[in-house]
Amino acid sequence: MIPRYSPPAMVELFSDRARFAMWLRVELLALDGWAEVGELAATDATACRDRAPVVDDGFVESVAERERVTDHDVAAFVDVVQQAIGQPEGSWVHYGLTSSDVVDTALCATLTAASDLLITASGGLVDALRTRAVELIDVPVTGRTHGMHAEPTTFGAKFALWALQAERDRQRLVAARDRVAVGKLSGAVGTFSNIDPRVEAHVCASLGLVPVPATQVVARDRHAEFLWACAAVGATIETIATEVRHLARSELGEAEEPFRPGQKGSSAMPHKRNPILSERLCGLARVLRGYLSAGVEDIALWHERDISHSSVERVVLPDAACLTLYMLEKATGLVAGLVVHPERALANLVEGSRGLVFSQSVLLALVAGGLSRDAAYRIVQRDARAAWEQGIPFRQVLDDDDEVTLAAPELDDAFDLARTLRHVHRFTDALKELHS
Repeated sequence: MIPRYSPPAMVELFSDRARFAMWLRVELLALDGWAEVGELAATDATACRDRAPVVDDGFVESVAERERVTDHDVAAFVDVVQQAIGQPEGSWVHYGLTSSDVVDTALCATLTAASDLLITASGGLVDALRTRAVELIDVPVTGRTHGMHAEPTTFGAKFALWALQAERDRQRLVAARDRVAVGKLSGAVGTFSNIDPRVEAHVCASLGLVPVPATQVVARDRHAEFLWACAAVGATIETIATEVRHLARSELGEAEEPFRPGQKGSSAMPHKRNPILSERLCGLARVLRGYLSAGVEDIALWHERDISHSSVERVVLPDAACLTLYMLEKATGLVAGLVVHPERALANLVEGSRGLVFSQSVLLALVAGGLSRDAAYRIVQRDARAAWEQGIPFRQVLDDDDEVTLAAPELDDAFDLARTLRHVHRFTDALKELHS
């Protein structure tokens, strides 16, 4: 992932230093496991740990230099580690293991740590959405369907629904973490032909992973589920950002992104305050969905293994993790800082719609007064169209229509915004069950 979208904490997890450090950790834990089952002298395992190299930039370069000879990254890594430890103890490094035992177990440990970062950040987004929902639950705004005026809702209802969806995303991340928190050290085709299962158990327990049956590789549906959880987060953020973009349009002006002192919205037009963050988040959500597609295609491998998934994962897993964390952090800031314009929203709701947002209430009042639904619908539809085309309040057209037999108090009730929104606190009630 390019630096622009790369949170440092996530970048470090997937750095070459961190990757090789995790590989070395797996190798040394495997030696401890061999000593525990009596295959290796405990003193030899201790010597290997004491003389193990420090994984720094020099170590990374040494592996890269060796790989130019071996054309195999794990073999190069093992050669460098064995040389640093020295003989004869170094010969036990990688004993009974195949490359995937090290790489897959280490990768799953890394994805588990990445998931922890994402779960924490996801909880932050949920909290920000919940805070704004409670703050704005009684602030009316036009509800729109198909981009058209529909009925009144509130800003708080929007935020509450987003909070509930973001919480489902957090739960998906938790589930994905559980799915990738696994390991395998079962040899070339997973049959433990040259390794004691107790070694696998020791390594996994030490890393906080669960040992699972596998071929030569951990099944890739687990990694695809991680990518799905990331893509789902992106889709929720895109939902929020799309709404912000619409509400910020000049014709609506009901909300806008926070705008810092000194910020410029356009290089050419000084008046502009473009929703650039929301647009960026919408675009990045598309990238996450692309990573998911690649991850799903990695599930089907030849026989007990091939490496068609390997090159894909080197790109999509760290990039998806970085991008998801970046989007969560930016979306949290967008939500917390979003500027809402209640007066403009109310004007659009009432005057802007000519009062048409109360058409269903009028329809139901006419039905309750004895008209058939179709007859009532035709009257309301006709009067609503007249109000819109003539640019006059819907209530005025109804008052002048002899076929509308409702008394003034009944029409008042139909146009009562408070009555329409009387149950809106059910949205914030639902938030009480959320994770905090």
